[in-house]
Amino acid sequence: MDKKQAQALIKETFESSFDKNRFVGFVKNLLNDVEGATFIYKGNYIPDAYEQYINTLERIGKYTDGEHKIDILIAKLKKETSIERARTMQRNFIAWYLNGSRGGELKDAALVAFVAPNEEDWRFSLVKMDYRFEESKKGRMRVKEEFTPARRWSFLVGANENSHTAQSQLVGLVTDDERNPTIAQLEEAFNIEKVTKEFFEKYRELFLWTKETLDGVVKKDKKIKADFEAKGVNTVDFSKKLLGQVVFLYFLQKKGWFGVKRDAEWGTGPKNFLRELFEVKHGTYKNFFNDILEPLFYEALARERDDDFYSRFNCKIPFLNGGLFDPINNYDWVHTDIFLPNDLFSNDYKTKEGDKGNGILDIFDRYNFTVKEDEPLEKEVAVDPEMLGKVFENLLEVSDRKSKGTYYTPREIVHYMCQQSLINYLSTELEGKITKEDIETLIKYGEQVSENELMALIKEQKVNTGEQKTTTIKSMLPESIRQSAELLDEKLVNIKVCDPAIGSGAFPVGMMSEIVRARNTLSSYIKDSHRTLYNFKRDCIQGSLYGVDIDPSAVEIAKLRLWLSLVVDEYDIKQIKPLPNLDYKIMQGNSLLEEYEGVRLFDEKLISTVNFDKEKQIADLKEKQAEFSSEYIRFHQANKLTREKKAQIDEELKKINSQIKKIEQSGKRPEENATLFDLYSTAKKKSDELKRLHKEFFETTQKGKKDELKKQIERLEWDLIEATLKEQDKNSELKKLEEFKRANTKPFFLWKLHFSEIFQNGGFDVVIANPPYVSY
Repeated sequence: MDKKQAQALIKETFESSFDKNRFVGFVKNLLNDVEGATFIYKGNYIPDAYEQYINTLERIGKYTDGEHKIDILIAKLKKETSIERARTMQRNFIAWYLNGSRGGELKDAALVAFVAPNEEDWRFSLVKMDYRFEESKKGRMRVKEEFTPARRWSFLVGANENSHTAQSQLVGLVTDDERNPTIAQLEEAFNIEKVTKEFFEKYRELFLWTKETLDGVVKKDKKIKADFEAKGVNTVDFSKKLLGQVVFLYFLQKKGWFGVKRDAEWGTGPKNFLRELFEVKHGTYKNFFNDILEPLFYEALARERDDDFYSRFNCKIPFLNGGLFDPINNYDWVHTDIFLPNDLFSNDYKTKEGDKGNGILDIFDRYNFTVKEDEPLEKEVAVDPEMLGKVFENLLEVSDRKSKGTYYTPREIVHYMCQQSLINYLSTELEGKITKEDIETLIKYGEQVSENELMALIKEQKVNTGEQKTTTIKSMLPESIRQSAELLDEKLVNIKVCDPAIGSGAFPVGMMSEIVRARNTLSSYIKDSHRTLYNFKRDCIQGSLYGVDIDPSAVEIAKLRLWLSLVVDEYDIKQIKPLPNLDYKIMQGNSLLEEYEGVRLFDEKLISTVNFDKEKQIADLKEKQAEFSSEYIRFHQANKLTREKKAQIDEELKKINSQIKKIEQSGKRPEENATLFDLYSTAKKKSDELKRLHKEFFETTQKGKKDELKKQIERLEWDLIEATLKEQDKNSELKKLEEFKRANTKPFFLWKLHFSEIFQNGGFDVVIANPPYVSY
């Protein structure tokens, strides 16, 4: 079979609803020598644990590469949503089948079509076992008596999907009529890294084209140039944000939430909504960006309406909230016409690969998008939010065609760091109550332990008759974890995590995944109907995650990934609250900058409780003095007073004596003390007001109110900086501050101030440091 025939076969099979005959024909061309050995599992043959998800399992053939045994299967699911949900159940069901199922032989892998009823889309998966062997007493090798994990790689296929990726990765095997593929070659065909590399190169070209086009538009139009200069907008950040907004909608349109007819149910909208907008199926326009995208971003998605119906496009559009759909630096999108050429978004240009069009929509249309981020045992050969993170991190320093990207922390390192952070946090918080080893079991193996218990239960079933033994399966989670489930859950809810160089959000997303996974494992021992993945994620995003980055584009993508991870686990849009506003939690800032030209910009003492009672201050210091003196005597009597310890105590006593003298002398100049008291008192009031405004900002969903609160917050920020300078008696430095204020439209060095309440309560529980290591 030649290349064009192979591409046509893949396209016909994978860009249509599932058809058994087409699928069988494709598999025979992919593997060449397939032995037809068919049978169907259904009814009592399906274990009870999977009965609610799996309707039938049909084997249509078997294959061997000379060393490994591979079955070709069709798994018919029971529910429409099962194709997206219960991915672990689908994988484990195939693992059960490959692992001997009803006493048969072990199989190494399976090529499986997962098909849901009444669905146009399906999954083509490679499920591969990872058997662990041990030597029996008689010296024979056998599979260990534990649940063997399976790994799954999947292509998203069907009537609403493009087969570009499947064609590029499978065509080589389909065209080879002489040699049968090995299992290693099949794995390589499902390799996500090829997609990542290709998508990044295409995305980079789109960014540079968008930026260069916008440069030309701004240069020619004085009104746009004046507005951009006044608002501090640059074409690099504008272009990055535009692509981020478009790609965000590519993820969400797959859920059918856009373009929904007035009286139709959410989820019934077209899964190619942006393409429909471009093709004038939702109203006419002259310029796609100015007339369609700007109103969609900054009005339809960003503003709350009494009715979700949006008359401009004659369909329902959900209110999403969140800073992603605020105009960058609040540029005047209403009165400033930005006419980006329509062919930037779609055109008829013939690419060297033979594809039609090289615009933003043309390129994105070729890829499959999934809001599920990859997991250790589950990977989609598609663009997911993690891949988007890689793309953005590589674009952080790209400003022209000569620029190079930055580095992206591999998922394995993120996974390890986040697990170790949680283990150390919980073992510190629960020292003496739960051992570190037991906590490691929960964090590292909790989810797998739950699966082990499930598989142990399945093995006790007589699946051929449908009978089930009455047996007690001993939990594999430690007793201390089960008994302290609610306490552990409370600690996981209250954890505070900060990444001072957040980049595209890899670590916060990783921490959230580990926290959600642990809390979900604990759900078996906690009775509460509200324990859902969606609620776990929302709790974590709203209460636990904080981050800072100097690059505003990085901040936007970090927020985007958190939002995407939140909506992925909820299918009823009515149950989804507006996206949490992450401003002042994930924010632009320089975590290293606390001074400007040698002038300290913020002093935490201003907002802490200061005691101006001189006698009380002296009494407190003398109490500390007595404690150090007692410590000196204890060490001396125990013959443990080393030279270093003696020097340390002497130094502390010296400091206390100096402080007492200063307080006693301050009484001679009471007017200075009164002035200082007024300064601290005023700063404390402004700080309290700042916290109140932050709380109000997080809770409001009205854009106008949000904008006004932002102005008030920034005004108070500058007031506190000025108070710092006055407290340091550096009024002359206020001129420098004004210069800094003019040069920086957003006071990005104030991140520490926004998190001041956390610092006053003991600080963050976990701080992700860069280069990668964890500190507490």
